[in-house]
Amino acid sequence: MKAFLFALLAAVLCVEPGHLLVCFTCEDASSNWACLTPVACDKGENHCVTTYFSTSVGSGSGQTISKGCASLCPNAGINLGIAAASVTCCDSFLCNISGASSVKASYTVMATGILASIIYILRVGV
Repeated sequence: MKAFLFALLAAVLCVEPGHLLVCFTCEDASSNWACLTPVACDKGENHCVTTYFSTSVGSGSGQTISKGCASLCPNAGINLGIAAASVTCCDSFLCNISGASSVKASYTVMATGILASIIYILRVGV
């Protein structure tokens, strides 16, 4: 956590006056936890971008997340069942902290499943 705060402070201090956009950055990370490195965007890069790809074939699945700064905002998304991709943009300080909307939905489903399991265990008394 100390390293994250130090990197965040360094990114903020390196931003030139009048240009305050700082985004999280990573390339082809397997989870959002690996995408929490802040970077000061170059002049003309007015958007923070998050790109999310996922695949699920048989019992195997995988995902990659990339984040960074961009001059254009290509908001887009597609879901083909076995593969999905989305690109989301925002334009404020460190606004691309989360993964993709499908990642957040998965956390909700997972939390609901864990809660149901705990309630079941408490009722049955395992």
